[in-house]
Amino acid sequence: MSSPPLRVFLSPEEDCTLFQLRKSRDIPQRTKDRAEMVRLNACGWRVQDIARYFYCAESTVRTTLHRWQQSGLEGLWDAPRPGRTRRWQEEDLEYIQTGLEQSSFYNHPQTLQKLAQERNLNLSIPHIRRLLKKKKRSTSASR
Repeated sequence: MSSPPLRVFLSPEEDCTLFQLRKSRDIPQRTKDRAEMVRLNACGWRVQDIARYFYCAESTVRTTLHRWQQSGLEGLWDAPRPGRTRRWQEEDLEYIQTGLEQSSFYNHPQTLQKLAQERNLNLSIPHIRRLLKKKKRSTSASR
């Protein structure tokens, strides 16, 4: 005996919120896709059709719909990923950038020494370089 089809019902406010979420620019694409999966299911689409539309597994669609039913809007976002917590803060990057712009850092050993003494931060030069490149990309992309 098969289980009944998985179906979500949305209030007009929930539908409007999911539509706005789908159109937002600063929301991850996977979250937008999950919002659209919920909306399509509420419109009467079957799980198989939604999976085919998004080129994903049916289990992905079912998981999304179950997460919506259990957690609502919060169920659409990714859970925090495990891993080491970062050792630096945004203020540390600002400090490094300011030091580089004002030429108070002259070479790599001086930079590392100042960070260790003044900020209690021990990072490698390649790590600092990656962080500054990433910061530069994110600020230029937001303009």
